[in-house]
Amino acid sequence: MNKIIALVALIAVLGIVNASIIGKEKHLAEGQVVYLELAPVDPRSLMQGDYMALNFRVAQQVYEALPKSEEYRGWNRNAEASDAYVVVSLDEKRIGTFQHLQDEQPLTNNEIKLHYRVRNGAVKFATNAFFFQEGHAQAYEAARYGEFRVNENGELLLAAMFDGNLERIEPEDQK
Repeated sequence: MNKIIALVALIAVLGIVNASIIGKEKHLAEGQVVYLELAPVDPRSLMQGDYMALNFRVAQQVYEALPKSEEYRGWNRNAEASDAYVVVSLDEKRIGTFQHLQDEQPLTNNEIKLHYRVRNGAVKFATNAFFFQEGHAQAYEAARYGEFRVNENGELLLAAMFDGNLERIEPEDQK
């Protein structure tokens, strides 16, 4: 009996994991392309291998537009925890530019909503780090934009890093 329960639990867990993977793959394949300007803040972590800590220009603008609490929490992080949407306009290259926090107004043809969350007083989008293979840090120093795939719910997935000319960054040994 215990073996049957363990087998059913294993099948359920594998089913959930695979459904999540399929959903993310669909999101990457079918999501709208949006480029967000990046502000790398920390190119290396000895504990986690090579990565680039990311900050987004749009996130800084969202933070500035948010109502703040009177309580100062350090590093000027006094926004209340929340989940919401920001509206960005897309130019001809699909670079997203902050317009306003989402309200009741309908989106125009060149606008898209992006989901964000505020945690510990900081605005966060899909990710705050981009991990890459050890030894490839120099290639990613040129990163200025992240290519995101956005689904109909405004959820973002980071797909790739791009330089200031919107050329995809690929280390030499990965080409």
